[in-house]
Amino acid sequence: MAGRSDEPQVVRAVADYDDFYLREFPRMVAVAYGLSGSRWAAEELAQEALMRAYNNWSKIATYEKPGAWLRRVTINLATSEARRRISEAKALALAAVGQRTPLEAHGDIEGAFWDQVRMLPRRQREAIVLHYVDGLSISEISEVLDVAESTVRTHLQRGRDTVTAALGEGGEA
Repeated sequence: MAGRSDEPQVVRAVADYDDFYLREFPRMVAVAYGLSGSRWAAEELAQEALMRAYNNWSKIATYEKPGAWLRRVTINLATSEARRRISEAKALALAAVGQRTPLEAHGDIEGAFWDQVRMLPRRQREAIVLHYVDGLSISEISEVLDVAESTVRTHLQRGRDTVTAALGEGGEA
């Protein structure tokens, strides 16, 4: 009978994860897409991050902010993927020009602006994507990237300045 008394907790844990997955998957695809520029890679990265969350759900569900953990994992996976497949990614990017599908729920994260964002140093790129695509505040980004809020502000400003200069625009990016 001990197994039966645990069943409601297991059912609740699965339901909690299902809610977490449904809420976070589109956002993680958008974050990963902002970092990678590839819809296919973004979906794969989001699935992998959420699978890792599922495999450790009993622990992650106890975190105050499991979404911050998920974002950090997604960013780390995106970074690792870029390192492993940089030459492949260049070939795929050339083949995919003009064939990308926009992420309707997150606006247009394609085009010259986002191409410039993807060329920024890693932390600037991550801060911009988390702020403008995922809508996180400075303090939330600070938690996800595990850096001081002042560092996040610096990354955002430097990233915006670099993109603005690259695009030759006089206004803010």
